[in-house]
Amino acid sequence: MRIMPYTIHYHYCTSFTKRVLCVLMPNLTIIYLGPSEIAKELAKKGTESDITFYNLKRANDTVTLVEPTRYPEKLSSLFFSAALSDAALLVIDEISAALGECIVMLNAAQVSSGYIILKNYIDETSIKPLIAGTVLENYSYVSEDLTALREQLLHDASLSSSASDGPAIIPIDHHFNVKGIGTVILGCIAKGTVKKHDQLLVWPTKKIAQVRSIQKHDDDADEAYQGDRVGLALKGVTADELDRGYVLAPDNALIAAEELHGKISLVPWWKQPLKEQMILYAGYWMQFAPCRVSAISGDETRSPMLTLICDRSFVFDQGAQIVLHYLEGERLRIVGTFQPEI
Repeated sequence: MRIMPYTIHYHYCTSFTKRVLCVLMPNLTIIYLGPSEIAKELAKKGTESDITFYNLKRANDTVTLVEPTRYPEKLSSLFFSAALSDAALLVIDEISAALGECIVMLNAAQVSSGYIILKNYIDETSIKPLIAGTVLENYSYVSEDLTALREQLLHDASLSSSASDGPAIIPIDHHFNVKGIGTVILGCIAKGTVKKHDQLLVWPTKKIAQVRSIQKHDDDADEAYQGDRVGLALKGVTADELDRGYVLAPDNALIAAEELHGKISLVPWWKQPLKEQMILYAGYWMQFAPCRVSAISGDETRSPMLTLICDRSFVFDQGAQIVLHYLEGERLRIVGTFQPEI
């Protein structure tokens, strides 16, 4: 599924109405951090906004690259791309503050597998101290041979598992109206399986939406699974009633709250003390929501208990690891990970 560019809905509509045989298509979603030229050579450009998608497909295997187009200007662009991804492709052509922040984000978001391309005579010896103690230690170093890399990505996608039990949880990253189709949303399935005609709640509004049809990489499907990037045509809700960060899920599957209480684990590089009334931004799935620190307690300076007050209902599930950000930070804008108590 693609829009080229994002605002041209007619192209999308013609794609959405075509009928093909439904097959199981393993998908690998990868955050891409590097020059846009490489992403354009690796895959076909699709939906474009503050995050840009590139699609690669061969037979039943698909790869989705997600590029944080507005980073470093918008930290949310980097978070969204990491939150959507199973793996990372990091092209390092210089040692910079932005590279350091990307490393911290990948670690905080637990993007635990990936690939590193080194350029401009940068070698592994230079990088190892920067990624020590982070998930990036498990990444593979690969060459800049894009043909070989494309083959590797497709191979790794073929090994990914698509099917998953339980009802679907689908964070919405784009939504719009398509003439002749109605309301359409784009998103990656965080958990479970979605089927045609399923009825799901739109969290946090609790409106009921029925899935009229499903697409995966331009192909119609009767169902889609955890890890799949999908387009869903919905009945019962309008595009104007949706927002990025809303989540499609069954009743009782999620929690929606404006006040969150739990423990934060500060990233090792965060040195600034947390203070009451500080405004942080909570990132989970496709939410990047402002919240105020209303209380701090506990004896552990690196893992205190926090109470956060959000501007609107924040949606999460059991065991959620929320990434907290501080946009006024001069050097580092990623504070730590927060686990709310339920």
